[in-house]
Formats: sequence, C-alpha cells, structure tokens
Amino acid sequence: MPRITAIHEGTVPISSSMSNAYINFKDMDCSIVAVESDVIRDGRPVVGYGFNSNGRYSVGEILRRRVIPRLLQAPPEDLLTDDGDHIDPARAWDAMTRDEKPGGHGERPVAVGVVDMALHDLAAKLDGLPLHHWLARHHDLGEPDDDVFVYAAGGYYAPGKGIGELQDEIRHFLDLGYRVVKIKIGGEEGLAEDLRRIEAVLKVLDGAGDRLAVDANGRFDLDTALRYGQALEPYGLFWYEEPGDPLDFAQHAALAERYRGPLATGENIFSLTDARNLLRYAGMRPDRDTLQIDPVLSYGLVEYQRILRMLAQHGWSSRRCVPHGGHQFSLHIAAAFKLGGNESYPGEFQPTGGFADSAAVVDGRVALTDIPGIGFEDKAELYRVFRALHQ
Repeated sequence: MPRITAIHEGTVPISSSMSNAYINFKDMDCSIVAVESDVIRDGRPVVGYGFNSNGRYSVGEILRRRVIPRLLQAPPEDLLTDDGDHIDPARAWDAMTRDEKPGGHGERPVAVGVVDMALHDLAAKLDGLPLHHWLARHHDLGEPDDDVFVYAAGGYYAPGKGIGELQDEIRHFLDLGYRVVKIKIGGEEGLAEDLRRIEAVLKVLDGAGDRLAVDANGRFDLDTALRYGQALEPYGLFWYEEPGDPLDFAQHAALAERYRGPLATGENIFSLTDARNLLRYAGMRPDRDTLQIDPVLSYGLVEYQRILRMLAQHGWSSRRCVPHGGHQFSLHIAAAFKLGGNESYPGEFQPTGGFADSAAVVDGRVALTDIPGIGFEDKAELYRVFRALHQ
C-alpha cells in the first residue's frame, strides 16, 4: 500500500519584461510542490511534482495552511483506490477540498491544481507509465493520441519591440515547426496599431488568417469588443480570444451574435459551475468556438474531467478544448482525453513553461515522451528546481 510521506512546497519566479493588454509579468511567480511517497526505487523515494500555470501568482499560504495539511492528515487508506494498490488522485482531491464552501473560488483552485498535478505525476510513476497512457488506462479512454496540435503564443508587448521584432518572432516560431501563432491585441495604441501588427504578421504567414489567433486578455468593454470584431472579421482569423471580462457572459453572448468568426475563452474559468454557466449564458457555439479552461488553474484534472463530462452532455466535442498553460501536464491531458490541442509558449515562463527538452514541434504537432509520469526528468532546469525542494 503506497503512502504519501511528505509534501514539500516552494515558489519560483517565472517573470518577464513583457506584458499583455492587462498585466505585466515582471513580478510573476508560481508555486511548486513535491509529493514524496514511501516507495523506493533506485535508492530514492518515488516523487510526484507539480506547479501552477502562468498568469496566476504563487499560492503558498493556501497550500501551507489548508491544502497540504488536509492531505497529510487524511488516513492513508482514504487516499487509495478500492484495491488499496494505488494512490487515487480523486480521493486525494476530496481530502484537499474538505470544509471548503462552494463559490467564490479565488486562488483556491490554483492551490488544489498544483497538488493534483503532482499526484497524477506520482500515480503514473508508481505504475511505470507515461501519464497519457496511465490516464487512458485508468479512465478507460482507449488509445491516446500519438501527438498533439500546439500553437505558439507570443506577440506580447515589450519595451523596444516594434513591428520588425514582432515579425522576427513569428518567423522564429515557424522555424521551430509551429503553423499557428497567436499575438496580443488591446494595448495602449488602440485598434489602428493592432491592425497594423496583425497585417504585419499576416505577411509572414503568407496572408493566411486562419493561422493567426489574437488575444485581448479580457480588456474590452462591449462597444470596443464589437468594434474590434467588425475590423477583425474580414481577416478570417483562427480565433478572437477573451475580448471582455471572462465572467461577463452577457457581453460575450452579445459579441457572439455579431461576430461570425471563431471565439475562444475560458482560461479564467476555474470550476465546473463556472464552466457550465459559460455554456449557458455566454453564447458559446460548439461548431466553431474554443474552450481554453486550464486544468491546473481549475482545481486540477479531477475537476477538469467533470467539466469534460458536462461539455459532452451539452453536445460539445472534446476537440473544441485547447487548454491554456503551455506545459507538459496539459499536453498529456490533451493526448489522453483527445482534446483539440494545447497552448505553447516557446521560451517563455521558464523554468515551468514548455515541454520536454527532447520535444520537437513537427508541422504544428508535438509527440509525447515515454518517460514515466509527466516527464519532468526530461526538462533539466525545471527538474533541478524540483529536486532542490526535497534534497
């Protein structure tokens, strides 16, 4: 019967001088955890690792005072599968969320998601399987996808970054093997400058609007969102992302009535209930729109599976889901649950962002490694940070 013997928690910087239309990333950090088991292999305990996706800051206080103590205080048998042979992330989730009231989710989903990632890493390692195969077997999903569509998220605003530098960035993404790219809109310069940036990127993409997505990061009021939508529609973009406040469902529905192209949102939706309300009230269209709910930021994969089941009940294909986050955990989830793809941040938000060091983007897709668990051992800088937590 495997047991959790210790949970180590820390914070690492993932800062950058860049910004989107809403925030600057100069002080961005994230929480990391190491969940240690009593199973010894090669002279060391088997350990699962986790962290939170970019865009939300570290949540150490919630981890230290609530989430981690509940997990460590739970009877070990309560965290196991019925046969007692495996640590069950779903039962661990129940322990972590004990005595938490519904609603008002705040940063709480992030803290649970960090540990949930580590528990899935640990569970797959204990079974000697890469996570996407462990998930497929554990949840009876059939064979996972061999590779996953990824797009390069960039085009941030940064000091001294002009049109030429933006075009060079996009060329670099294409050289890395990406086919679809995303840039930020909604900056201080306004619509005219954003259209200039879009047209500059389209020149690099040989005019293919369906290879360019744009992201306003929730910046616009309804009038601005509609004005941008009218200007963007002729380009035939891959998608127009998060135009307004992510919880202003009425605004999003009003835009969806007028903008015929694909919309994308959901990265700032952090629970099953909020995801259900997004579908009910935001005018989301299952034939063209994309849901970007981030498993790590929304209480982890345990809750994300509930969201996927709810989506299916409402007629949504899992292929309409492309999670925010740009990291290995979501890549495994995308392969196992047959999602539509995964975000990618080439070179940004280090050491947590990005995939395995050996991963290569080929024609816009990434294959997964065969390393047991999530595969952090093939991401050298991040693995070094994780190891320092529990040496």
